[in-house]
Amino acid sequence: MFEPKLDANGLLTAVVTHAQTGAPLMVAHMNAQAIAKTRETGRAHFWSRSRQSLWLKGETSGHFLNVTEILVDCDQDCLWLKALPEGPACHTGAASCFYRRLTPEGLEPA
Repeated sequence: MFEPKLDANGLLTAVVTHAQTGAPLMVAHMNAQAIAKTRETGRAHFWSRSRQSLWLKGETSGHFLNVTEILVDCDQDCLWLKALPEGPACHTGAASCFYRRLTPEGLEPA
C-alpha cells in the first residue's frame, strides 16, 4: 500500500530523471497534493518551499515534465520520477539542473 512518509513539513524528496536516457534532471520536494496532482495529470507538480505553494513544472515556461513512471523507495520517504521533458528541466535554461561539476578548483561545466 502506498503510504508516503512525509517529513515534519509535510514534504518528501523527489528525484527526476529522463525516462529514456536516465540522465538526472532535477530534485524537488512534493507534498501530498503535489503527489496527487502528478498522478492525476501525468505532469510533475511540486511544492515550492520558497513560495509556499504548489507549482506545476512548466506552468510559466512551457517546459513541462511528462511523468512516465513513479518509483517509491523502501522507506516511502523519497520518490523517483521518470519523465519526458518538454524543453530544459532547469530554470536556468540548462537541460538538467546538474550542469556543473565540482572539481578541486571549484565549479566547471559538466
